Amino acid sequence: MANQDTVRLLRECNSGIKMGVNSIDQVLDKVSDEKLKQILINNKEEHQKLGSETHRLIEEAHDEDKEPNIMASSMSWLKTNVMLAMDKNDATISDLITDGCHMGIKSLNRYLNQYKDASDSAKDITKRLIKLEENLAEEIKCFL
Repeated sequence: MANQDTVRLLRECNSGIKMGVNSIDQVLDKVSDEKLKQILINNKEEHQKLGSETHRLIEEAHDEDKEPNIMASSMSWLKTNVMLAMDKNDATISDLITDGCHMGIKSLNRYLNQYKDASDSAKDITKRLIKLEENLAEEIKCFL
């Protein structure tokens, strides 16, 4: 049985992955540039692979996934829809996704510090997720 810090860290990663996938899904059909669309699709697939890995480890620990915070999800949805209603273009989409990446990176680093006794594998997944978010923000900055 995994220690509590391991389970908590994995649950936070899984929740963040779900939030990231949902955010990409919210904007994907509004993207006009094919290169940006492909970057987002590829990143979504990488998030889903990491999500499957975290889900499996959470199940092995006899625990359950954590859903994203309802308030954070609602605010993200609202911000996305308001911004796109005002200015529906790839720069706005890139801005929204970049903001989401930065919030995710900040939260994940906080969880790494908070759950110091988590297993090395849970910390590794968290670091891989941080890197995925950093890479996405870097890759789409040319669309801002």
